[in-house]
Amino acid sequence: MGTRFTILANTYVAMPTDKIEKNTEQQAAIFSALGDPTRLRLVKLLCRQSLPDALCVNALASRLGITQSAVSQHLRVLKSIGLVKGKRRDYYVHYRINPEALEECWELVLDTT
Repeated sequence: MGTRFTILANTYVAMPTDKIEKNTEQQAAIFSALGDPTRLRLVKLLCRQSLPDALCVNALASRLGITQSAVSQHLRVLKSIGLVKGKRRDYYVHYRINPEALEECWELVLDTT
């Protein structure tokens, strides 16, 4: 295990390399998932929904102006990092933002250690 140094307000702070690497991998996954403009629009749309008002793939596709298969592929990526949850209601699965995961993502993105 090595140590890297970073500058915070013109002060050098030692950070363990293993923590840097762990956070960097998680941060890269978040940035990769949110790096697609359509996926980011999808996250913003889901963030505007109140908890009981989750949306199905058809509704998401209609609102975003893309195909249902494209929405499904984007949801798969967002679910893989935990940002989106789905719940079956009758025949359809309705999706919503996972607020706990969203908070964790923001903490990771803002983490400088």
